[in-house]
Amino acid sequence: MLPIVEVLLLALELSAALLVGYLLLLTGAALQAPRSTPDIGTTASRFLILIPAHNEERLLPGLLASLARLYYPPEHVHVHVVADNCFDKTVAIARAAGVTVHERRDVARPGKGPALDWVWQHLPADELFDAVVILDADSVVSANFLAVMAARLARGERVVQAYYAVHHSRRSFAAGIRFAALAAVHYLRPQGRMVLGGSAGLKGNGMMFAAGLAQRYHWAAELAEDIELHMRILLDGERVYFAPDAMVWAEMPDSLAASESQHRRWEVGRLRLARRYVPHLLSAALSAMRSGQPRRAFVLFDAIMEHLIPPFAILVGGSALLLFAALLAGAEWAAGLVAVSTAVERLILLNLLLSLGLLAGEAGYLLAALRQVQAPPSAYWQLMYAPVYIFWKVGQYLRAWLGQSEQAWVRTHRNDVS
Repeated sequence: MLPIVEVLLLALELSAALLVGYLLLLTGAALQAPRSTPDIGTTASRFLILIPAHNEERLLPGLLASLARLYYPPEHVHVHVVADNCFDKTVAIARAAGVTVHERRDVARPGKGPALDWVWQHLPADELFDAVVILDADSVVSANFLAVMAARLARGERVVQAYYAVHHSRRSFAAGIRFAALAAVHYLRPQGRMVLGGSAGLKGNGMMFAAGLAQRYHWAAELAEDIELHMRILLDGERVYFAPDAMVWAEMPDSLAASESQHRRWEVGRLRLARRYVPHLLSAALSAMRSGQPRRAFVLFDAIMEHLIPPFAILVGGSALLLFAALLAGAEWAAGLVAVSTAVERLILLNLLLSLGLLAGEAGYLLAALRQVQAPPSAYWQLMYAPVYIFWKVGQYLRAWLGQSEQAWVRTHRNDVS
């Protein structure tokens, strides 16, 4: 193997090491983070809960039932369901539960972002609230959800993200793999960012906004509207906090095929927003550094890193390919098929060690995330299916790269409720 190939391998491994090293930095910080919200008292903030729903007759009852079980004064909770282009029993179910329903008909602009943007124009003029909570209709929440959010709001936290996890993760390997992925992205990374002074990010479900802030922003018709809103919030000088003990569990498809449209939508949205916002984030970060604001600069640089880090399955798959290439070069050298200098021998060994180190670091990061969320034993043995998921995810990512002009929102298939 030519030395130039070894140098190229080294460059790729060092690039991957930067990303994995950053994940390990967040992992180490997350281990120091508190796992509960202190001083949950009797603060009675008024909450407006918005639930965008499109044909959710099967799963909406579960969310409404969990809201009825909240440990929170019901007179301070107003629930509004935004029935977006529904043609099933969603509206009837919501009305029967005694919540406010807003029916929207706009087949030209479907989706969560347009629905949330629309409902602000249709709220009662006398609706009084201190904060807004956004919940997906296919979710359930922990009984302490609003108590935790009220405590966070009382501490001055204006935007808060709950831990958004997978419901019924034991039902299939696809749900189990998603549970592990969200444990890392939705729990471990935000926990680490809270310790380091970063922003937890918005995950699209289980989000709370202080009243004044909620009314300032419009929801864009993006394929990843939560990421787009997070970028605008960051550039305006705000920060998203994380509440690890406020839980929201959402249904995930039981098969990879059923989740294809959802994954493709996320990846297309992520890639598009990275191109749009990374230059703005970098400019703002450099400006903050020049003006002597290192903490704000870190928040912005951290957001850039989140854009640069690919989906974890892609990172692991790339690291496995690098290890294969390094092993191939090492085998040729060990078998004497190629004559190399001492310097190249060292380069071959370095590539082998780096590629092994990448996979070891990624395994440590994922296992730490599972331990942080006290994952059930099934979450560990379901990792045996990770190679299947990696191959599938690589295909989805390539399709996203090739189809970044995709605009249509497609509703993700829901499982039968059991």
